[in-house]
Amino acid sequence: MLSTLATIWILHFAAMLTPGANTLLVSQLAASGDSNGAYYAALGIGVGALIWSSAAVLGISAVFAAFPAMRLVLQVIGASYLLYIAYLLWQAGEPAVAPVRSVSAAHGVRAGVMTNLSNPKSAVFFGSVFSAALPAHADAALFVAVVVLVVVNALWWHLLLAYLFSRKAVQSGYAAKRTLFTRLAGAVVGGLGLALLLASLRSARP
Repeated sequence: MLSTLATIWILHFAAMLTPGANTLLVSQLAASGDSNGAYYAALGIGVGALIWSSAAVLGISAVFAAFPAMRLVLQVIGASYLLYIAYLLWQAGEPAVAPVRSVSAAHGVRAGVMTNLSNPKSAVFFGSVFSAALPAHADAALFVAVVVLVVVNALWWHLLLAYLFSRKAVQSGYAAKRTLFTRLAGAVVGGLGLALLLASLRSARP
């Protein structure tokens, strides 16, 4: 069990170190001055990790293989949400005329959950790497331990990011080039959403 947990921890942490939509969401909220929103989003990402890891240990990939239309619908919904987030980020890049408004707890958590669930990197990790790292005949105790490990891993990392990007020095640097950073984040998230949407549509062709 310990070797399996160690392997999954290393793989998951390595995946999180690669910047993606989750990192962008938390860092963007924190650096823009909405530290509470960043913490709520980090909690939402933890919930997303719970859903992803639980689905993986329950064999959701087998369900998707049996019902490819379900996977396609979820991919399109996820891609559309990423494009929506990209639009909001681009709009937020307009010159500020008022202080940054903090998002509500519900909105922050929802944004974290949806960003994680629609994140192509999460789909790849949990759908292939994560599933492959699990032994073929694991018991329930290992499944529970793996899910807890992944959720705790996701929580502490993204809460740490929220804290670091909430520091005054980071916020000052961000404020100086707010439009550039925000629109760059919007372009990256939009690119991820567009790539996922195109890949989903290509996979739907007969």
